[in-house]
This record gives sequence, structure tokens and C-alpha cells, in this order.
Amino acid sequence: MTLPTDARSDRPSRPRAPVRPGDSAGAGDRTRRDLLRAAGGLAGALAAGPFAAPLAAQTALALPPAGARFEPGTVVEIARALAKAPYAAPRTDDLPGSLRNLSREQYNAIGTAPGRALWAEAGLRFTLEPLHRGSIFADRVSLALIEDGAVRPVAYDRTLFETGGFVLPEFQEDPGFSGFRLRARFSGAELSDFALFQGASFFRLLAAGQGFGVTARALTLRPADARGEEFPRFRAFWIERPAAGEDRLVVHALIDSESASGALRLGLRPGEASIADIEGTIFPRVGIDHLGLGGMQASYLFGPHDRRGSDDARAGAYAAGGLQIRNGAEEAIWRPVHNPDTLQISSFLDADPKGFGLMQRARAYAAFEDDVQHWEWRPSLWLEPLGTWGEGAVTLLEIPSDSEFNENILAYWRPKTALAAGAETRFAYRQFWCWEPPEHPPVARVAGTRSGRGSGGNRRLFLVDFTGEAFAKPGPEVETTLTASPGTIARQVLYPYPERRTMRVAFELDPGSERACELRLALRRDGRQITETWLYRWTP
Repeated sequence: MTLPTDARSDRPSRPRAPVRPGDSAGAGDRTRRDLLRAAGGLAGALAAGPFAAPLAAQTALALPPAGARFEPGTVVEIARALAKAPYAAPRTDDLPGSLRNLSREQYNAIGTAPGRALWAEAGLRFTLEPLHRGSIFADRVSLALIEDGAVRPVAYDRTLFETGGFVLPEFQEDPGFSGFRLRARFSGAELSDFALFQGASFFRLLAAGQGFGVTARALTLRPADARGEEFPRFRAFWIERPAAGEDRLVVHALIDSESASGALRLGLRPGEASIADIEGTIFPRVGIDHLGLGGMQASYLFGPHDRRGSDDARAGAYAAGGLQIRNGAEEAIWRPVHNPDTLQISSFLDADPKGFGLMQRARAYAAFEDDVQHWEWRPSLWLEPLGTWGEGAVTLLEIPSDSEFNENILAYWRPKTALAAGAETRFAYRQFWCWEPPEHPPVARVAGTRSGRGSGGNRRLFLVDFTGEAFAKPGPEVETTLTASPGTIARQVLYPYPERRTMRVAFELDPGSERACELRLALRRDGRQITETWLYRWTP
């Protein structure tokens, strides 16, 4: 089992030089009554141009027509109406054969033609690039701009795209878009990659100087569930045109799946740490007992504590090294992730968590020695709930993988309370796509985890490094709190390195005949914990 990943290359890129495309015109006014017709009824035209996008005709969507007023509750009302109608799966049989049969290389070669991105000539901090449908991303999404408060659908135009050699044919019907890309000016610099919305309900952001890595999910339903996972899909986007000089861009998204529909509002700000403020409303068609909020996924093939038999010249290959949690009791937790032989599911029970995220702490080239992927440039994604989330669990899935492009690590918040059919659930959170999270807990953090063969039998040696000011100079004696359940700790030794502000804990685990052992480690001084809590699940 592997989680879907973006089919485009994961090779990161430093900020790119700008393109200089044409701008777009505004739209007129419509009343709110025009905006939403009878719930689940017919939709207005979605594009002004040679094609009328057929998305609404394929489903019960009631999308606002060109020129309609767009109001704060527009997408919520559409999602509410959609949830009352039977689910209609997105069609892919309308995809022309010339696009359906593209090779991966041909599809990945389709990009925005020079000078054709939206908004660039307006001198804004952002440009928008529609992404083509094709063999890899066949689902159609509707794209529209919000200009002066009115809807202006983005019409398909084949001259928006370049193809790297092959020629797009003249289509009899609108082939449609699969998503969109945003570029931004970080600190006034030239335009470079900022955000990507494409595939299921997946999206990605970057901070200044980074390459795409971890992927966020708008909604997660039944992952690793015996009933099978359900993948909600983006169906439509409305992107507000920012004002001149504005450093924030707002995206509205409509999500749909068999079990639920949903509305999402994302306020996106690029920077040294890029921020996404997200508000969502979910409308279940049926009862939902396995919901994931704030889902995020990343790849982990091998690293210093888990090579899993990899015969690889590199030192590591992973986009996130671990799960960081600050729970409702303010405990700081670090859980290294790994590439297991069998599916592993871990639940960290909590109430009103303060934050969690898949983090890339390794920032040195030497940690990976990869001249193509440059994993050290990948973002960390830290999430902080806005408001109280109640009881539930930060849930971690680790899925066996034999490819560095499989996003085989998934983390999300699973509420304890199930959602009833016909109910409405609202949530809000803030994401930091960053090099480092916005705040460090006042304790030493885990700076490294290494593992290898122990002194005999099936013992495993672990080396865990804690780094922080607490270890900058000799101080009172440090107490080790180390447990294994099941299994036993055979020996343990502390190695202080004050010149590196580091304390290394070396210990051996004797698992006996056990097939899994839960390890817990923290350091204390004068009765007070002075480090993160290191958690680890060992499996053979």
C-alpha cells in the first residue's frame, strides 16, 4: 500500500526567473440569488470562451455563473447543497484519447507557455498557472477568478501551454484543467514556485528557497481502514485576485466524495515561513467514524536509523524525518519515522493538541549526499489548531515503500467523536511551511537518531542525540528516563559533548522474541524534564 503522490518530478528547484504573461479582464455583477440556484439544480456557464466547461453538467453542482457575486458563504452553500444530492463520481471518459495516452514524460512536459501566466503583467506578487488534464491527472476541476467581487471563470485556451516537443491537437470540446500552480515574489525577488493544487484534495506550499516536498490534504477519510480509503477530490476553485502590493492570496475550494462534501477557504502568505490559514466546513452524506483533519504526507525511504536493506550510495532519502507533536499538556514529542516491513499505525491520544507536523530537521547536504533531489531543501509542515479540537489522536501511518517517490508517511488528527449524516462540522488551523517551526519548546530537542546491530543476539544499538542550551556546559547530573514496552533495555550510557551543546544517549534494546517494541526516552535534571520526549517503535 502506498499513498498517491504528485506525478510531477519531485526534483526541487530554487526560485525561478519570472515570466511576463498577459493580464485578465474583470467581470460584471450578479445578485446572490443568481449565484446559487435550486440546491442540486443546473449550473450556469463556467467559462467565457470557445468552450463551456462541462463539469457542472456531469454532477449536481450548482456553480455560480460568470459575473455572479461571490460572497463569503458562497462555497459553503454550494457544498451544503451538494451533500443533499446523491454522489456523482467525476468523469474521466470525456478525456480525449490524445491526452489519455500521453506517456508520463509527455504529460510532465506540459507547462505554461512563456508570457501566458495570469496576472504577471499586472505587477502583482503572484501569478497563476492553470494545469492541464492528461494521462496522470485525469480529474477535471473548475477554475474561476474573483475580481471586484464577481466570478470570472478561467476559459481553456490551448495557447496557454507549451508541450516540450509534441503538439496539442485542436479539441472539439474543452479538455479542462486538473489544478493550478501559484508563483510568488518572496521578499520582492523574482517570481518562483509557491503553491501547487493538483490531485485528489492535495496541495503543497513552499517557503523561500525550498523545493516541493511534503503534501497536505484538504480532507482525509478512512486511511489504512479495512473498508478501504476514500479519497475526496477538489472539484472547483475560486481564486481572489490580490490587490497591488498585497502579500496574501485567498483560495476557495469545493471538495466532494462519496461520504461528504466540503468547503475550504485558504489564506496563503509566502515568506521565510509560508503560512496557510485554513477554514473548512464538512457536510457528511453518511455517518463518518474515521475522519482525518490536517492530513499531511511525505516520503521516507531510508535514513541513519533505518536503511531497510537499501544498497544506496546516498546517506539518506526522505522528505520528512519525523513527527513532531506538542500535545494538550504542552509536552514536546519527537517520533522519528521509518520505512517498515509491514504497515504500522500509531495513535497519540490527546485533547486539544497545540500542534503537530511532519518535519525535516536534517538541513545539511551531508545528511543526504543527493545532488539531484536535495532533500535538505524540503519544507517542514507544522500545523496549529485554531480553536479547541477536543479529544482524539494524532495518528501516524508508516507504509512499506521501495521508492523514494512514494509518500508513504501520513499524519493527521483523528477526532474521537464520529460525524453524523446531515451534520455540519467546522474546523480551522494554521499551517507553517517552513525551515523551522515558529516556536521551539523550552527544552533540548532531538537532533539525531541512529540505529544498528547491538553487542549480540538480536539486540539493537540506538544513539539518540539531544541538543540545546541545557548541555552547553557541565551542570547537575542528568537523569535518564528510558523504557521499552515490551522488551528490555540491556545497557545505557550518556556521552556529553558541550562544545556541540549535545548529550548523546547510547542504549541497547533486547526485544527477545517480540515483534514490536515501543521505546520512550527523555532526560531530566533536578526533577524537571529538559528534553523532548523521544518515541520510537522498533520492528524487526
